[in-house]
Amino acid sequence: MLWYVVAIGCFGFFVFPFILLLLAVFKSPAQAAATPAQYWPNPFSFGSFSKLFGPTVDIGHYVGNSLLVSVGTVAGTVVLTVLGGYGFHRYPFRGSGVLFAALLTILMVPFQSIITPLYVVLNHMHLLNSLVGLTLVYMTYQLPFGLFVMRNAFSSVPSVISEAAEIDGASPLRSLWHVQLPLVVPGILTVSIFAFIAAWNDFIAALILLSSQSNFTLPVELLDLVTGQFGVIQWGVLEAGVLISMVPCVVLFLVLQRYYMGGLLSGAVK
Repeated sequence: MLWYVVAIGCFGFFVFPFILLLLAVFKSPAQAAATPAQYWPNPFSFGSFSKLFGPTVDIGHYVGNSLLVSVGTVAGTVVLTVLGGYGFHRYPFRGSGVLFAALLTILMVPFQSIITPLYVVLNHMHLLNSLVGLTLVYMTYQLPFGLFVMRNAFSSVPSVISEAAEIDGASPLRSLWHVQLPLVVPGILTVSIFAFIAAWNDFIAALILLSSQSNFTLPVELLDLVTGQFGVIQWGVLEAGVLISMVPCVVLFLVLQRYYMGGLLSGAVK
């Protein structure tokens, strides 16, 4: 009985802020800024969504920028980490362990501490204020975690499977594509989910590396939208934007959780 009470309490602890978010979206600006706070909107107002999707704000453009950067980050990260993880597992060389450990140390470096060198590098490469440059930055910071996941994923595949493919005449690339990849799908999806969420939700790198409003991603554009006259924060508009930004992440996880949570290696060797 105590277990159920604790579980329900934890559930309420995480769900309650989301409920407050939904209620804040449908409040008028006066209700959203009222003191003391009014939890229930009376009456319900759709003014926050009207401002986001109004004629003066093309929120779809900034959502498209975020999707372009996030999908590009996922695609590049998956390709590089699959090839890198497979190489570290299948073709070890002298010093490969040291190199892999050095790559993992990047995880211990705060992203904010390297944003200035990244700014300088992108400026020299003429990729500053570019969605391509921003995508490369996100890919770079996702590589260590992705390599760690994919190397472990390939290491968990029984070696007799790849050996059987080689005996049948499969080349290393064909063995990777047709034999290994179907068995490491959970690892690939794990890397994809983390890369997408990191790129979609990032604010600091996009704010510093992008200067043209047409290239702004959704989090950066929301910063411009929430400030009203005399610097008053429009909480309803901010909450509506946050709600919109949550949708892709929630949908992605719900669609992929069956593969993300499950293992495909059971019964592979028969």
